[in-house]
Amino acid sequence: MSMAMSMATGIASGMRYVSTRGGCPARRFTEILLEGLAPDGGLYVPESVPRLSAAELAAMRGMNYRELAFAVLSRFADDLPPEVLRSLIDRTYTAKVFGSEDIAPLRTLEPGLHVLGLSNGPTLAFKDMAMQLLGNLFEHVLASEGRQLNILGATSGDTGSAAEYAMRGKRGIRVFMLSPWQRMSPFQAGQMYSLQDENIFNLAVRGVFDDCQDIVKAVSNDAAFKAAHHIGSVNSINWARVAAQVVYYFKGYFAVSSEGQEVSFAVPSGNFGNIYAGHIARSMGLPIRKLILATNENNVLDEFFRTGVYRVRKDAEVFATSSPSMDISKASNFERYAWDLLGRDPARVRELWSKVDAGGAFDLSSSAYFKAIPATGFVSDFSTHADRLATIRRVWQDYAVMVDTHTADGIKVGLQYREANVPLVCLETAQPVKFAATIQEALGRDPLRPAGFENLEALPQRVEVMDVDVEAVKRYIHAHTGNPNQAR
Repeated sequence: MSMAMSMATGIASGMRYVSTRGGCPARRFTEILLEGLAPDGGLYVPESVPRLSAAELAAMRGMNYRELAFAVLSRFADDLPPEVLRSLIDRTYTAKVFGSEDIAPLRTLEPGLHVLGLSNGPTLAFKDMAMQLLGNLFEHVLASEGRQLNILGATSGDTGSAAEYAMRGKRGIRVFMLSPWQRMSPFQAGQMYSLQDENIFNLAVRGVFDDCQDIVKAVSNDAAFKAAHHIGSVNSINWARVAAQVVYYFKGYFAVSSEGQEVSFAVPSGNFGNIYAGHIARSMGLPIRKLILATNENNVLDEFFRTGVYRVRKDAEVFATSSPSMDISKASNFERYAWDLLGRDPARVRELWSKVDAGGAFDLSSSAYFKAIPATGFVSDFSTHADRLATIRRVWQDYAVMVDTHTADGIKVGLQYREANVPLVCLETAQPVKFAATIQEALGRDPLRPAGFENLEALPQRVEVMDVDVEAVKRYIHAHTGNPNQAR
């Protein structure tokens, strides 16, 4: 049975969420909004995915981004009053925040080959597309319930700054963001560590991103600590972020297609959240032909889609690359996709992820599950440093367009799977200035630095460097959580 067929048709009212590991009761959107992991260690997923009819899709074709966002998100967040959700969306997706009324603008490189612009937000990365909305959602729910929240997250480069810029100054919110020390680009580090807001705390871990992510999961799995310190998440394990990312697939699709036409999307992916949102869009009925997954040299996900083996790498096997936001070997959102692939069987998910959580591997190569992957639209490959240099040069020379290293990975792999008469949309992930050294290497010139980011790397930095130590992180959080009304 195909994945699309395995997903029950959802309805606009009564949307509920369950854990991939089956150990929690079903809950509503606002009940899981402030959380990351479910109490049983799994991830929240929709009990059923809303399926759109051809007529509903046709009605969405003429919508602007804010209207599309409401049309999509109202199906996932139906316990928020419609007027509240619409107000939060309208306040988020504005020219002031994203630089233009055309949110997620499309750039056509040549007929049938397009780049969807997702990096026009405050931190110049696609993470802003969801994180800016998440900040407004969090603030609204916390204010309405009189609660405070201490956000704990991990970043490989862009999630951290997007979260911090979305949450800075928000009442009742503190952000504790873990990042791998000296594993991000200088621009990425400067964006995060230069923030001086009193509710923002940067913790640089002497390790790799997976260490940071493991610490977040360990803290979140300590139910008593999580409850006592009001711990929430903005990592891509947060369902609301995934839901918000679904919207731009609809925007990209309608921008390049005629009614009913299939479109393929090329997506650079490290933690699997960006492309998983495309999987949800496809499951809703958006005519997506292929979801083309591009990794860098840390090709754990590509290995799975090619061989059926999902093998987490040891720290020493995680390469530091020129597309550092994908220097990940344990893709959190992959569990959501696997839950679908495994027939929504939580016992099977628990069995396989007990191996993953122990740093091991699982092999589906001889199973019917692996044979079902093509029906879900996924194909994959990886890109090397030499590949991304060549792609950056090619796109610059052929189209006078400068792309960042991760977007180059997506374009390189996307072109391998390009088909005649099927529009290919490559998702942009960041602006080139965030990876200036590689742009200089590829093109012999520096990327344009947007206004407001001059001398970013030279600004005073506020960061705590620590070892890979769960208890040390807990102690730090405990020492820095006080009166939430101070977080203004």
